[in-house]
Amino acid sequence: MNASDGKLASEVRAILDAARERPGGDTRISVEARSFPDAVSATEADGRVPVIAEVKPTSPTTTGVREDDPVELAREMVAGGATALSVLTEPEHFGGSTESLSRIREAVDVPVLRKDFILREEQLDAVESDLVLLIARFVGDDLADLVAAARDRGFQPLVEVHTRDELASALEADADIVGINNRDLGKLEVDLGTFEDLAPAVPDDVLCIAESGVHTAGDVRRMREAGADALLVGTAIMDGDVRQNTQRLTTST
Repeated sequence: MNASDGKLASEVRAILDAARERPGGDTRISVEARSFPDAVSATEADGRVPVIAEVKPTSPTTTGVREDDPVELAREMVAGGATALSVLTEPEHFGGSTESLSRIREAVDVPVLRKDFILREEQLDAVESDLVLLIARFVGDDLADLVAAARDRGFQPLVEVHTRDELASALEADADIVGINNRDLGKLEVDLGTFEDLAPAVPDDVLCIAESGVHTAGDVRRMREAGADALLVGTAIMDGDVRQNTQRLTTST
């Protein structure tokens, strides 16, 4: 990890402590992934905004727990026009599970991102998904090896960054899907200007995703105008009717 724990919010330190102890899978996974770039292209061809809708029962930055069946939530998000789904598999702080991801992936036909704090190669083998999240800040010098290990298994790695240095590391690691997180995990503060600042440095042949802080149609337009190929949205979709919320954001052109 290239960020000292002392510079992280206490909630994030606790999540990382738990992630370090979490085992990987018993056997090496091999995945036939659904293409995320193709899904983005199909959504845009349909005149809609590509949105990765997140199944997030709870989180350190939200209050309460959503106890609906995650499969039903996922189906409603897809019915609302979601291009892909993000599914939390972190159990202790986000209420996620690998079991929920497996059930969701069987129930829908869109790409599914496993969102977790993956720190070691063997943790890639916990469950099949189409994409896996790798957070540049937390894996540090291991990023290139983890990107390669994910691809070797058939995953499409989504590399999350928050700073220019992290973006440079992602590009050096040959990432072709980059997520720019508007939330500073050191302070848990959100600033949409983060995406606007970093997006111009993302090459045209790299898919660029805006993460965190998107709540309104105006936010959607702002991120799209700044260069977002897709948006990853959690709270704004989970807070209320997930089909209606997804539809509202995917039609905010």
